[in-house]
Amino acid sequence: MSHKFRPPIAPFAKELLCWFRENGRELPWRETKDPYAIWLSEVILQQTRIQQGMAYWQRFISRWPTVESLANATEDEVLREWQGLGYYSRARNLRHAACQIVEMGGFPQTMSAILSLKGVGDYTAAAIGSFAFGLEEAVVDGNVFRVLSRHFGIHTPIDTTEGKKEFKSLAQSLLPHGKSSSFNQAIMDFGAIQCTQQSPKCSSCPLQETCVALHEGMIDELPAKSKKLKIKERNLTYVYIRCDGKTAIHRRGDGDIWQGLWEPLLVDDIHDFNLEGRLTLLSKKIKHVLTHRILWVDFYLLETNKRPSLPKDYIWIEEHEYIKYALPRIIEKLIDKIRGE
Repeated sequence: MSHKFRPPIAPFAKELLCWFRENGRELPWRETKDPYAIWLSEVILQQTRIQQGMAYWQRFISRWPTVESLANATEDEVLREWQGLGYYSRARNLRHAACQIVEMGGFPQTMSAILSLKGVGDYTAAAIGSFAFGLEEAVVDGNVFRVLSRHFGIHTPIDTTEGKKEFKSLAQSLLPHGKSSSFNQAIMDFGAIQCTQQSPKCSSCPLQETCVALHEGMIDELPAKSKKLKIKERNLTYVYIRCDGKTAIHRRGDGDIWQGLWEPLLVDDIHDFNLEGRLTLLSKKIKHVLTHRILWVDFYLLETNKRPSLPKDYIWIEEHEYIKYALPRIIEKLIDKIRGE
């Protein structure tokens, strides 16, 4: 905490709630207390922009309007509907947790029980608990870290255990009694709209008089992090096989970034693989960016009258049936390109 200037805590929540009444985002999952709809939105919006996530939320709610209907879906169906959002473990956890909820006899209503759901961490549990059940739990996400670190001048790195505890404690102390849902939504919206990561709107900020970062010229320095993310690069070579109207795909295994998704033949080196037929390089070094890595993808088309010998986990399907299988987004785009779509 900065020692040059310490803002008073009391007016913070009042100013934030006042701002929220005028500027808060209108979102469909805020118009309900249904914990299923709220939980679904929180899972989808992890690592996803609201503009993109909105369409997925609406499709999921339309196809599986209740947690029971989602629990009855197959993993393939859920992954297919999730396709394009990335972080596919979220989709697998979503279906698993739906089954847990059904086994519980309904959506859990305490923090400990909500936290027992697969894929639900502290933030998501606090969001569900406060939005659906009015639990007095403060949420702490990227927006909250940013608002609190700037306003109160906190330099503790947010990616440390110490930092997470400090910010959670501060957020909890600011929570106005009986208004946890509104306050949590307010501070998240404030970070997303007003106190943005780049070019925050300081000149029109209702908290500018008490903002440490603004007073001490530290807007760009906060929130602080202890380490930079290391980005790894990986080269992938795929071969789409076309043989008598069929193609070969296999499902990626456990512990993989694309676990449960399907892909065409993956080879380490195209020259080391005995492929009979007409081989055409369609795309070279296509860049696909993920959070922790950059993929460089080469994509070939093999047209042949003889099925090549493939590992036993590959299956042959009709080419037009590939749309029934959940694929990594980059693979879907490349196959669409092959088929002229």
